[in-house]
Amino acid sequence: MKNKLWLVLGTVGLLAVSFFVGSNFYKKKQTKEMTTLAQDDRALFERPYSQTLGNSMSRVTLVEFLDPECEACRQFYPYVKGLLKEFDGSVRFVVRYAPFHQNSKTAIKMLEAAAKQGKYWETLEVFFKHQPEWGNHHNPKPELLWDYIKEVGLDADKIKKDMNDPEFDKIIEQDIADGVKLGVRRTPTFFVNGKPLTNFGFEQLKELIKSEL
Repeated sequence: MKNKLWLVLGTVGLLAVSFFVGSNFYKKKQTKEMTTLAQDDRALFERPYSQTLGNSMSRVTLVEFLDPECEACRQFYPYVKGLLKEFDGSVRFVVRYAPFHQNSKTAIKMLEAAAKQGKYWETLEVFFKHQPEWGNHHNPKPELLWDYIKEVGLDADKIKKDMNDPEFDKIIEQDIADGVKLGVRRTPTFFVNGKPLTNFGFEQLKELIKSEL
């Protein structure tokens, strides 16, 4: 009986070690592949139309594939702003889209239309601020977005006109295509100088940035 127990425990332990080793191997392989992609095809990480924040000469480029209707993106956003402030002048922030939720594309088009009025970042913040109301997954109310844009002084009539620009559909399609090539399966997904954040978390993101400085 004892021999069987030790055999079972030994098997479980071996499987655990194998999983750990395999997981680390996969993460290292993924990081190497993404780094190669970053060197060979930088456009996958940033397009000419991408919304950016920070110094273009920064040593570090932080790319986030986000969804304005994503709860985790909302939670991470203040932390990302904090990192930009902490590493002032050394980190540039790039937004890419991964619209996995029902009303994401509508919100994205409104954001891009807001950029034409010079208020992209203010609009993104107000959308995140009120996300629990308009983006509730059980009872979404995207119509409320029109109320929120008043908080940042946007011209609603111009937003309604501009958001129908077919170029915005192309932006979304391109971001989705790039995300697929980069293995983006959830939001937020971060890349630091092309390296993926394989261990998801606030502190892990900060450490990855520090390692690139």
